[in-house]
This record gives sequence, structure tokens and C-alpha cells, in this order.
Amino acid sequence: MDGRGTAAPAAARVVPLSGVSGGCRTEDEWTEGMGRVTERRRTLRIRDGAVSARPDTLVAEEPLEIRLDGKPLAVTMRTPGDDFALAAGFLVSEGVLGSASELRTIVYCGGAREDGSNTYNVVDVRLAPGVPVPDITLERNVYTSSSCGLCGKASLDAVRTTARFPVEDSPPVRVTPALLSLLPDRLRAAQRVFDRTGGLHAAALFTPEGELVDVREDVGRHNTVDKLVGRALREDRLPLSRSILLVSGRASFELAQKAVMAGVPVLAAVSAPSSLAVDLAAESGLTLVGFLRGNGMNVYTGAERIDVGNGA
Repeated sequence: MDGRGTAAPAAARVVPLSGVSGGCRTEDEWTEGMGRVTERRRTLRIRDGAVSARPDTLVAEEPLEIRLDGKPLAVTMRTPGDDFALAAGFLVSEGVLGSASELRTIVYCGGAREDGSNTYNVVDVRLAPGVPVPDITLERNVYTSSSCGLCGKASLDAVRTTARFPVEDSPPVRVTPALLSLLPDRLRAAQRVFDRTGGLHAAALFTPEGELVDVREDVGRHNTVDKLVGRALREDRLPLSRSILLVSGRASFELAQKAVMAGVPVLAAVSAPSSLAVDLAAESGLTLVGFLRGNGMNVYTGAERIDVGNGA
């Protein structure tokens, strides 16, 4: 681990890219660190008729361009930090990566500052020799977006045909409602940046016994899961077949897809799931829990993993 709590890249090394301003740098060479997670802005504060000027702490939001073997692949708005994990996790959800051995390097590449300095907003992922590079076109794996315009059946088929870790083949996992009800408070207690800004989504991995394994925060809810999954891939911990994934908001199709692609058997959300997320969970064998608040919850699919005792 480095000083930011980010797993150091395996076999990290610089891979120069021709035609890229500023060259490329490994994650270890990024010294700006956590200072970019938040920013300060002056605000006019009005409370009960009293007016004062004061600075406010805001969550940082910047674009991240992800390249695959030097070719542009995607751009996502994210909170800087864990960028290499985010890129790796995104490629797991795209079906490109499934193990640490398939990943050669990830590097920061030159950005677009006028002075030629690095913006640390562009990363390039290099695959290991022999790993096929998918055809990157405008039609590429568009099922990753819940607003992609594809019909539900096409979206479900796309995930089913690319998932490497069938959830139904995962080791038996059973959890109690009492344990699940404890997890949101444990997630909330681990949200350090949320305490300062109030403006972040979060996702966490727990063991079936309720132990917190990892937690990530980001301005994008999908980025939090990508960061978790990417860290797991780089530490060679996929599939996450004995994990509970908890997200701080709603459970969209996209988040259910990311859980399935990482082999997660239980996805819980403090808010509602979408209909397509429930359909995907049902088809893939994923246990999907929504409205996990206090002692209440709705189990939409995979109820066989929820040990309700005699209360069923």
C-alpha cells in the first residue's frame, strides 16, 4: 500500500507512448495524492437569517480518459484517486480483464495543459502478451450504460455471454438479515471524504461475516465499484465469490452488471433497484437486496442466500 491507501501497481514501469505530450508515468510517480480529492470554494452562508462568507469543502470532479493499448476507450467523470484501480475495474466490467496476469501495466499519460505538464487525467492500460485486444468502436460493449438504448433482453444477453465468473457456481454464501442491517452503518463510518463534503457515493466489500474488506468513495456511483473491483484484480483476488457488495445509493443495471462480472454473489443497496437490475440478478443468480435501512430490507432475488430462520 502507498500513503494514499492505494495498492501499488504490480510490475509498474514506464511505457512511453509516441505522440503523447508529456510522456507516461507510473502511479508511484503521482505525488499530488489526496490533495485533489477535495477543493475549497468561497460561499455565502445563510442560516436562520444570519449571513456570513466562508470557505466550503467540495468533492473534486475531473474527467479521466481510459486508453487501451494506446487507443482511447472511454471517458468518465470521477474523483481523482485510485485511478489505476478504476481503469482496471472498468475493464473487468467490460469483459476485457479477468485476472492480474492479463494486465501488463497501467500508466499516467500526458494531459492537455498548455505548459505541457501532466494533468494525471489520462491513463493507458497495456494488456499482457497474448491477451486479445477487443475491437474498440462506437458500438463497443454499449450494454455497460443503463441509458444505452438497447432493449433489456440484449443487455442481459451481453452480460451473460461475457461473464467469466458465473455467480451460480460460487461457493455457498448465507447471511442473516441482522448482519446485513449492520453494514450500512459500517460503510458510513468508513466514509472519510463524505464527512468533509457530503457529496460522494460509496461502495464497500464485506465478508459473509460482516468484516469490512475495502471501501471506496467517488462522485460517480459506478466508479466506486470499479475502484473496488480494480483493486481486487490487481491484488489477484478475483472472483469475489465470498463477498457482499454494498452500495450507498440505488442498485442500477450497471452496478448489478459490475457485481456479476466480478463474481460477487450478494449485492445490497440502501435505496431501490431498477427493474433491469432485478432481471439481471434473477438470470445470473445474484442475490439482490434493496432498501437496506435500519432493520428493514427487500430481497428481490437470490433469497436462498438470506438465512431468515423461521421468519420466512
